[in-house]
Amino acid sequence: MAKILEFIKNKWFIFGVSAVCWLLFVIWLGNFWWLLGLGVIFDMCVTKKVPWAFWKIYKPRTAFGVWLMGWVDAIIFAVIAASFIRIFFFEAYTIPTSSMEGTMLVGDYLFVSKCNYGPRKPMTPLSFPFVHHSMPFSNGMKKSYSEIWKRPYERMAGFDKLKNDDIVVFNFPEGDTVILTRQNQSYYQVKRDFIEDSTLYPLSQRDYNRLNTIMAQSSSMKDCFDEYFKDSIVVRPLDKRENYIKRCVAVAGDTLEVIGGHVFVNGKPQKNIPQIQFRYDVEVSAPLKPAFFEKLNIREFGYIDKGYVMLLNDSQVEDLKKLRSVQNIRKYEMPKGVRYKECFPQDIRYNWNKDYFGPLVIPQKDMTVTLSLNNLPLYKRIIELYEANTLEVKDDVIYINGQVADSYTFKQNYYWMMGDNRDNSQDSRFWGFVPEDHIVGKAVVIWFSSEQNKPFPSSIRWSRIFNMIHKN
Repeated sequence: MAKILEFIKNKWFIFGVSAVCWLLFVIWLGNFWWLLGLGVIFDMCVTKKVPWAFWKIYKPRTAFGVWLMGWVDAIIFAVIAASFIRIFFFEAYTIPTSSMEGTMLVGDYLFVSKCNYGPRKPMTPLSFPFVHHSMPFSNGMKKSYSEIWKRPYERMAGFDKLKNDDIVVFNFPEGDTVILTRQNQSYYQVKRDFIEDSTLYPLSQRDYNRLNTIMAQSSSMKDCFDEYFKDSIVVRPLDKRENYIKRCVAVAGDTLEVIGGHVFVNGKPQKNIPQIQFRYDVEVSAPLKPAFFEKLNIREFGYIDKGYVMLLNDSQVEDLKKLRSVQNIRKYEMPKGVRYKECFPQDIRYNWNKDYFGPLVIPQKDMTVTLSLNNLPLYKRIIELYEANTLEVKDDVIYINGQVADSYTFKQNYYWMMGDNRDNSQDSRFWGFVPEDHIVGKAVVIWFSSEQNKPFPSSIRWSRIFNMIHKN
């Protein structure tokens, strides 16, 4: 046993194992300049000529100094190791909203695998460790990264492909531009509402007076909007946009349609997912007890005349029907053919809403579509922003990069994401396609879960801890 331990501690054995691991990583990374790292590993393990752990040069003379340097050494190692794992393997994520309610609960803490679809190489490498786009305690107002050094999008090899019904974390496509004072709202939707309806709420009296002054001096509502928010609008790089989690209901090449709130892909209904919720109006003869809602895990409900409005899955609906006090349960739907202006592509030529949407073909890499003024609203954002072309329409003629265009070939795959809480989810029905380069990873396991409305430790949902995340 002693000889085995002595062999394992041998500097040449340590170098050999480290070198093999590094070679495998470099092959995976696909950038062979990183082979120069073998020289660093050789010196760290064998020759030890360069003080790579430069903070250890100082030799403390007191017990406190020894204790302090031990913590410094541990923290530096932990930051480097954790950052490496976070970039290439796993990242922690917290469920902030109820858009995936039933499947994912507010207060669930997840591990997101970046290996499944392949990790993205860092595009904005100069960043404060362990935070996303904003510095801690800055309320989202101070960015945590520098764009002095930026890299193009590249994705390393993964062992899986993104498939229908996967639960995916991705960068919010409309998060390229953000109003710092309204970070929980889409910049584009706020701007559309303001230009179309002069809607900009809530406002303090001071802000209301300032807005009126700007409106009186502006030549258009667009100019007024830009002037009002000029000091609070920021543009974020792709990998620093807000993270969202949704279910991928359609992949590149699929034809999607939503009928009565239910998803159909390539003419077939989506696989049954018991946790999917819809809005129901529930009429009752007597109020329901609070314990009843907790027993059935009904988390979102409100009061209306003669009863409640509830977000329910099929099982909860059946349980409600068994109650004598429940007189009527009616599923809420927007009528077919009635346009909801906030739905993608926000164009009067498309009478789509959240319950009746499509049919729509999801763009696929190298797929060519014929362009017309009628279907241009579907692909305008892809052509201009996601695939970095110039797009103009002059005298009813479409120009891409200055050339007349009657067709377009997509440069990457796109996906359609929807929340399982169908009537309380801001998803692709409202902001459109998710580009492949926005994909962060696949949600794989819930490592902790806590009920926000209960005190610790009674708030812990023990039954959800270390649950693997499946498609249904």
